Amino acid sequence: MKYIGLLIIILASFGEIRAQETLAQEISYEYLDKLVAIAKKNYPQIKSYDSRIEMGNLGVRRTKLSYFDIISLSYLYNPNQTTSGINPNFLQGYQFGFFVNIGSILQKPTQVKQAKAEVKVTEFEKQTYERSLEADVRKRYFTLIQHQTILRLKSEALLDVESALKDARYRFEKGETTVQNYNTALLMYSTQLQTKITSEADVYIAKSSLEELLGQKLEEIK
Repeated sequence: MKYIGLLIIILASFGEIRAQETLAQEISYEYLDKLVAIAKKNYPQIKSYDSRIEMGNLGVRRTKLSYFDIISLSYLYNPNQTTSGINPNFLQGYQFGFFVNIGSILQKPTQVKQAKAEVKVTEFEKQTYERSLEADVRKRYFTLIQHQTILRLKSEALLDVESALKDARYRFEKGETTVQNYNTALLMYSTQLQTKITSEADVYIAKSSLEELLGQKLEEIK
């Protein structure tokens, strides 16, 4: 029984020490920056903001071009025909004129300024969302690395438990240990195996969660 208890203490200490040493070593900030850039490029909400900004810029140009709507041209054609009681030199031939809408002249600068302000608001909203998206990508990446590190530690611990189980079985078959010790080794192996399976599921879930933001599989990103 002391043998099994000592093994438990050793495995617990091993996992704790390795977790402290390996988590930081597994993180690649260069790769993480690449993931952030891909998320900003592929995520639908970012594309939606880009489309809104493009539409806003078109609205600004359209508002500027509408200055020409302020002025309207007209012409009048009066044939050279004389009529009794009308001066034959008055209003004959082509008559041209133009009209200016003073109200529109006063409104246009405000309309252009408003259109530009709407584009700025959308740009600020995009920047805010990009920061939130970047933070989410980083969080999910760190979570994935955490679960991958834990899985590796659990896998290594399982190998140690398997070795201990083989040793306990050998000792039991030779009559050098009790049934209780052998059953304890079996229980430890079963528990460690279940823990590893749970860790594998955590890795798959974390990976899927990160890929949701990236819009593509991690295997496609080098």
